[in-house]
Amino acid sequence: MIVTIKLICLGFFLIGTVCGELAGNVDSSTVKQKEQHTVIKEYFREEFDDEDGWQKRWIQSKHRTDYGKFRIGAGRFYGDREKDKGLQTTQDTKYYAVSARFRPFNNEGQTLVLQYTVKYDQRVDCGGAYVKLFPEDLSQEIMNEDSKYYIMFGPDICGEDKKIVQVIFNYKDDYYLIKKNITCETDDFTHLYTLIVRPDLTYEVKIDNYVAEAGHLEDDWDFLLPRKIVDPNMPKPEDWDERETIEDPMDKKPDDWDQPERIPDPNVSKPYDWDEEMDGEWAPPLIANPAYRGIWKPRIIKNPNYRGKWVQPEVDNPDYIPDPNLYKYFNISVIGLEILQGKSGTIFDNFLITNDEKYAEDAGNEMWGVTYEREWKRRERQDVVYNKINEKEEPKGKETKKEKKGKGSNVKDEL
Repeated sequence: MIVTIKLICLGFFLIGTVCGELAGNVDSSTVKQKEQHTVIKEYFREEFDDEDGWQKRWIQSKHRTDYGKFRIGAGRFYGDREKDKGLQTTQDTKYYAVSARFRPFNNEGQTLVLQYTVKYDQRVDCGGAYVKLFPEDLSQEIMNEDSKYYIMFGPDICGEDKKIVQVIFNYKDDYYLIKKNITCETDDFTHLYTLIVRPDLTYEVKIDNYVAEAGHLEDDWDFLLPRKIVDPNMPKPEDWDERETIEDPMDKKPDDWDQPERIPDPNVSKPYDWDEEMDGEWAPPLIANPAYRGIWKPRIIKNPNYRGKWVQPEVDNPDYIPDPNLYKYFNISVIGLEILQGKSGTIFDNFLITNDEKYAEDAGNEMWGVTYEREWKRRERQDVVYNKINEKEEPKGKETKKEKKGKGSNVKDEL
C-alpha cells in the first residue's frame, strides 16, 4: 500500500511534502482525502529561453498550408533584447496555429489558473492574442478553428470598437462568452493576463496582477437557465398608475383666455381711391394680437396616485437546475495559439498553468514584472532623448550646423 501511494505522488508535479504524509498512513479514506487536497504548483510553464528549443515542445498545425510562421524575438521595443524574447508572429494577414502538450490533469476540487504575457510590437488593427486550453485527445497536427477546446482566454482586437478580453468556456460542448465587457491593453508594453477559476464557481480576470473583473460563473455566463423567471400569472393591475405627473384637474381656463392670434390693424384705413368694383372688398392688414395668450394648457402637478413603474414579479424557475461542476474540466493537456492576425509582431511569453493563485501572482511579478520595469526605464530614456531633439533650434550658419551635427550623434548614442 505504501509503495502504491508513493507512485501516486510521483505521478504529479508536486511542490510540497504531501508524499510523506500519505505514505505514513495506510487508511484508504485518509489517503483519498489527502489526494483531494494535494498542492500541485505547476502543470505547465514556458518562457522561451532556449532559442530554437521551443520547436521541440510546440507543434505547428498542418491543417492549412498557409499558416503564419513564428520566431523567437524581442520585437522593436524591449527592455532587454535577450531577456525579453518570446514567441512572435511574423507574417501579416495570416492564421496561426501552434500548440504544446503537457501531462493531463483534472481541476476537480482545485483552482485553475491560466496566465501568460502579450506584447503588441505593432499598432494592432485586427487580431486575436488569446490562448486556448484543449483536452488530451486533441490532434495537434490538425488543430484548427473547429477543434474542440475547453477555455479561450485573452485579448482580442478588431478596429476601434472591439478591444476586449475574451473569456469563453466550453460547457456540455457549447461555447459561452462572458456577458461583461473587459477592456484589454493596446500599447506596446508587455502585459500580463491571468484567468482564475475556483471550485466555488467564482472567477477573476487580472491584467498586470490587478483584478479587472470578478464574479460568479452562473451570473456572468448563460450556462444554465435563470434561477428566476417573470411570473406569467401576475399581470399589471388595471388601476396601477405609472404617471409621475398629471394635469391639474382643478386648474380651469380663464373666460377671457381665447383670443385670436392675429387681428386687423386698427391704424390702417381704407385708401380713399379704393374701388371695390375693381379692387375687391377691402380688408385691413392683420397684425399680432397683443391679447393673444396662446393655447391654454392646465398646469402640471405630481400625480398623487403614482405607484411607480410596474415591474413584473419573479418566481423560482421550475426548470432551473444548479450545476456545481461548471468549473470542472477533465484531462486538460494542451495549450495552443489558434489566432488570426492582421498585422504581425505580437509576442507571447511567460505561459503558466497552476492551481495556486499566490504562486501565479508571484511568478507574474517575477517573469512579467521585471520585463515591464525594464521597458518603462527604456521608454523614459527614449522620451528624454526625443525631448532633447525637439528642443533644438534650426541651424542659422555653418558653425551651428556643425555643432548640431555633433550633438545629434551624442543623442543617437543615448538611444
